[in-house]
Amino acid sequence: MTEMELYKLWCEKAVDDPDLQTELKSIEGDEAAIQDRFYRDLEFGTGGLRGVIGAGAYRLNVYTIRRATQGLADYVNGAFENGSVAIAYDSRIKSDKFAKEAAAVLAANGIKVYIYSELMPTPMLSWAVRELKCQAGIVITASHNPAKYNGYKVYGEDGCQITLDVANTVIGKINAVEMFGGAKVMDFEDGIKSGKIEYIKQEVIDKYLDKVAQQGVHTDLVADSGLKVVYTPLNGTGNKPVRAILKKIGIKEVTVVPEQENPDGNFPTCPFPNPEIKEALAKGLELCKTVKPDLLLATDPDCDRVGIAVPDPEGNYVLFSGNEVGAMLLKYICQERTALGTMPKNPVAVKTIVTTDICKKIAAEYNVELREVLTGFKFIGEQIGFLEKEGQDDRYIFGFEESYGYLAGSYVRDKDAVVGSMLICEMAAFYRTKGISLLQAREDMYKKYGNYLHSQKSFQCEGASGMERMKEIMTDLRANPPKAIGGLKVVDIADYLASEETNLETGAKTVLTLPKSDVIAFKLEQGASVIIRPSGTEPKIKAYYTTIGDTRADAEAQEEKLIEDFKGILGF
Repeated sequence: MTEMELYKLWCEKAVDDPDLQTELKSIEGDEAAIQDRFYRDLEFGTGGLRGVIGAGAYRLNVYTIRRATQGLADYVNGAFENGSVAIAYDSRIKSDKFAKEAAAVLAANGIKVYIYSELMPTPMLSWAVRELKCQAGIVITASHNPAKYNGYKVYGEDGCQITLDVANTVIGKINAVEMFGGAKVMDFEDGIKSGKIEYIKQEVIDKYLDKVAQQGVHTDLVADSGLKVVYTPLNGTGNKPVRAILKKIGIKEVTVVPEQENPDGNFPTCPFPNPEIKEALAKGLELCKTVKPDLLLATDPDCDRVGIAVPDPEGNYVLFSGNEVGAMLLKYICQERTALGTMPKNPVAVKTIVTTDICKKIAAEYNVELREVLTGFKFIGEQIGFLEKEGQDDRYIFGFEESYGYLAGSYVRDKDAVVGSMLICEMAAFYRTKGISLLQAREDMYKKYGNYLHSQKSFQCEGASGMERMKEIMTDLRANPPKAIGGLKVVDIADYLASEETNLETGAKTVLTLPKSDVIAFKLEQGASVIIRPSGTEPKIKAYYTTIGDTRADAEAQEEKLIEDFKGILGF
């Protein structure tokens, strides 16, 4: 069908949500707007759906949610007997509605549904799947995207985002479902009354918080440390669980940013609710001027990422990167568990390929096996699963990715800002009892291992033309790779789609054993690197820069050259 034919069909059939009819009428005669909503289906990727909320096949709405859920239901019923699915949702626009729509479809297909009675963090969905022994899980979230987005993430029975094989099976099932009338649906309240849909009990939540608390190393020191915290959940799901866990470990002074305390999918004070971005922390930083805390803590809307800022000697607050916090946590866990004698035999830590290599030096010092995986926390979760199958999941001590995602412990299989927040606060409290600030602890780390500097720049590629542009950029980089970036010679190229690494100085080629992925890594002189990949969840292409200097100023100067030169190479 043409875009116009699809538009007319939706005008006729999409009557279950009045908002859709209002939107469809508002774009009547606007060819560009119609094309943008109907030129393709919203694609179910390796983890699920993510898109702009609205009317059309290329939007997230009750019909695309029902269709995806029917495909998932067909998979569950085909693969398991008496299957069950857990569901969670965040504070985004229509998240609760989409969660109930998914539950209604699953229940209509004879699948038992466990759903949280209020918004919950993404890691608590992973926990529910494992604790309630479900065969799959769904969380309605678009993580840290702007307010116009929402998403639908699918988890397997291990509590990890679904594997590529399962995703391909589910995609095949979804493709067989008609958009209108193809999904079985029952009334949500009827599902509750019949017992086909059940609210998740408080004891499941309490047990999760107990598991988080068990990941502490020095929680006994926290209560008397005098640590003062300002916290913002960025109008998301972290408010209750993060405050609960901080109270549980004894932090008495927690001031919550009032404008960002309560759930609000419009994110009125932070258009980009991403703790990686300084603008999102503006209200928290403003509050720090009067409260003067030891630490500003910020979790994203689905509470799987956490960012921080700490005071410098002049009283200004300095933001730490995800690489810095993750490396500091790894060092803290290794150092203190070794000192306490609680380090497991043959410990394992995991990081993604775009995450700081300073971890290699830390892991080597403490005899920790460091595993590297593709970008995406599900690959870290997969490694925990491998250990669990061997009965050795206690060997896993920590995993993280540069985009502010951390996990200690194997109780869940996704990044967890609740445990991340707890460990960051505990680490800060521990150093405080030693008379060391987090700023000083960071400098001590760099003094010992080298000044590693990392940054990530994204280039927006919206709409149909944007998708094509991303493909063209990656194709051109493979066909015509740069010989130098920022004045540094390219010495090695790793192409994860071709599964091949080439040493440009010797010509030697190495087979890459990680799964194929559209990622290219340019390794440069002086230990620098540039890695590029299209985002799997957002309409953007991402570049990751690494420089190492004798001083931080040296590293920053070289980083600036890399960023500017590579921007020109990409044509932005």
